[in-house]
Amino acid sequence: MIELHRATKTYGHGPARVVALHECSISILAGRMVALVGRSGSGKSTLLNLIGGVDRPSSGAVRVAGRDLSTMTEAELVLFRRRSLGYVFQSFHLLPELTAFDNIAVPWLLDRALTARRRREIDDLLARLGLADKRAKYPDELSGGQQQRIALARAIVHRPMVVLADEPTGNLDTRSGREILDLMCQLQAEFATTIVMATHSEEAASRCQDRILLDDGKVLKLEQGVAM
Repeated sequence: MIELHRATKTYGHGPARVVALHECSISILAGRMVALVGRSGSGKSTLLNLIGGVDRPSSGAVRVAGRDLSTMTEAELVLFRRRSLGYVFQSFHLLPELTAFDNIAVPWLLDRALTARRRREIDDLLARLGLADKRAKYPDELSGGQQQRIALARAIVHRPMVVLADEPTGNLDTRSGREILDLMCQLQAEFATTIVMATHSEEAASRCQDRILLDDGKVLKLEQGVAM
C-alpha cells in the first residue's frame, strides 16, 4: 500500500543544508495501524509529510496505492490528498466558523457532494462518538477531547485509503487520549483503513500493529505485530 524507496528529504543548501530524512526504504501493508516513533527531530513528521504528498522527496520515490506521488502535478496531488487521505493533528485544526457537523462534512463539502445519505452517515458517526448533542456546536464550545473526536470523524468519514495522525493524543489528558486511541482502533478495524501515526507516547505506539523507529532521519528498525 505505502512504499518508500530510498526517499530522502533535504532543506536548504550549502552549510545550511539539513537532511531531514535519509534514504528511507519501507513498506507499510494496507489495513495496518503503524506507529512512527523516535525523539523530536528524528524525521517522523517529515515522513508523514512525504506519505501525505505535502512535501516531495528530494530524491527517491514515494508510492501510495501504486501511485508515485513525486510524479504527480500539484492539481493531482490536491485531489489525491482530498479524496484518498485523512488527517488528524495534535492541535485539531478544526475550522472555527463551522459547526461540529460541518467540520466533519468538509471532505464532501469541498467536492460539493454532501448528499442526504451522507448527512445521515455524519449524524450516525456523531452518535457513535457520543457527540450527537454537539452537532450544532462550534469548536470553541467543545472540550479538547470532543474536538479531537470531531477531527477523527472528519479524517475517516469519506473512507480514505490512509489516515495520517501527527501526535493525535499530544494535547489531551490521559483519559481523553485513551478514548481517542480506542476510537482509532475501532474505526481502523471496521473500515480496514491504513493508519500511520507519529507519536512520542509509548501507550499510543503499543496500540499499533507495527512500529517504525527513526533516529536522525534514518529508519533504525521496523517491528511488525507488536500491538498489545
